[in-house]
Amino acid sequence: MNNYDKIATAIDYISNNFREQPDLQQMAAAAHMSPFHFQRVFAEWAGVTPKKFLQYLTLTHAKNILKDTKATVFDAAFETGLSGTGRLHDLFINIESMTPGEFKNGGKALHINYSFAESPFGNILVASTPKGICHMAFADNREAALAALTAQFPNATFTQMVDLIQQNTLYIFTQDWSRLSDIKLHLKGTAFQLKVWEALLKIPMGNLTTYSDLARRIDHPNASRAVGTAVGQNPVAFLIPCHRVIKATGELGQYHWGSIRKTAMVGWEAAKTNPNEY
Repeated sequence: MNNYDKIATAIDYISNNFREQPDLQQMAAAAHMSPFHFQRVFAEWAGVTPKKFLQYLTLTHAKNILKDTKATVFDAAFETGLSGTGRLHDLFINIESMTPGEFKNGGKALHINYSFAESPFGNILVASTPKGICHMAFADNREAALAALTAQFPNATFTQMVDLIQQNTLYIFTQDWSRLSDIKLHLKGTAFQLKVWEALLKIPMGNLTTYSDLARRIDHPNASRAVGTAVGQNPVAFLIPCHRVIKATGELGQYHWGSIRKTAMVGWEAAKTNPNEY
């Protein structure tokens, strides 16, 4: 998406210079746009001004979210088993694990549909079995993204087509809740990985957690490193929100699909859930 590429350039600049609180002209120059055009494009993408978005990317904001999350909405969502707060309305994301028979012999028993689509964070590859979404990844390079998918299931049957499962899932980016029914994920993973991914689903949109806190919530308080590995192996971008896990210091840290994209996602979600903050 062309606008995302421009916005990503600006976010890269903002991320590296937020301590200096750059003004609109400086941010626009980083994106090679006029201030007026940059302000309009950015507001269309994020729903807030660049200045407000900049505030969402500060360490103070991240630390406040972490502090508030520990005692409020994350606990409630986690305890009730919800995938989010009231902002998510009726959206529930459920994981069904693949049986050994479904992925043995390189997934020979699986028929997988796949397609490419645009998201607010760039091109995306989404793949599904008849039981649900099995893979979703950002596809800056389509050939490489498809190769990564087929490497997971080398003997599966692949068909390039958009099915209803994919179509329904992609509505999450438009936040058109009226068109969303339950989203089902059909994933291959160890029992530990599935437990971590299920815990990730309970981090509400606009909130953040840490690796150590996530480990504590799945009753493995000493397994922060293993939790971090499982988070990094998440096969479903954005839907399983591994981008909401950050360092205890408040720094956003790395991300499988790029740290700038992670920064964009965290800021975008903060803007969508707290548009009147500050």
